[in-house]
Amino acid sequence: MTGFMNLARLRRSVRSYLPDPVPHELIDQCIEAVRYAPSACDRQAWRFIVVEGELKDRIAGECLGAMPVPNRWAAQAPVIVALCIDRDFITYRLGAGMRGIGYALIDAGIAGQHFVLQAAEIGLGTCWIGWFRKRRLKRLLGIPRGWETAALITLGFPAAGAPERERRPLAEIREYRS
Repeated sequence: MTGFMNLARLRRSVRSYLPDPVPHELIDQCIEAVRYAPSACDRQAWRFIVVEGELKDRIAGECLGAMPVPNRWAAQAPVIVALCIDRDFITYRLGAGMRGIGYALIDAGIAGQHFVLQAAEIGLGTCWIGWFRKRRLKRLLGIPRGWETAALITLGFPAAGAPERERRPLAEIREYRS
C-alpha cells in the first residue's frame, strides 16, 4: 500500500482530545499543505481562522452546543479552525449562476481535506463539522461581508484511537462504463 493510501486510512474523525495545546508550528504545517490545494483560477479564495482559548470555548458553547445535533464534544478540542470562503469571488458567483455548481464549496472541501490529511500525518486529530450556527459564528469572529464559513474543523492530539469505521466495498461505489 502506498504512503498516501496509508494516510487516507489513518485519518479519522476524532471526537476525544487531550487537553494539550497544539504548537502553532504544527498548525502552520497543516495550513501550509492547504497552499498547495487546487482552486478555481488558482485564486485560493479561502481563509483559515485558528481559534483557541476563551474564544474557542465561546464558539463551542454558542455555535455548536445547543442545537438539534449538539457537538458538545468539540469543546474538548484545544483548537477550532474556521474554514471561510470568499462568496464574492467572481468565478464562484458565475459558476453558481451559470452552471448551478457551488465551486466555493468544492474549493473549501479540497482545501479542508489537505488540512486534515496533513494533520493526520503529523499525529493530530481532526473532525470536520458542517452543522453550526453560522450567523453567530460570523459575529464572534468578525467575518467580513461576502465571506462565509463553510466548515469548522476541530484540531488537537487524539485522546484515544478512533475506531476504524466500516467502509462500503469498492464494488458499491465504483462503476465502469464504455
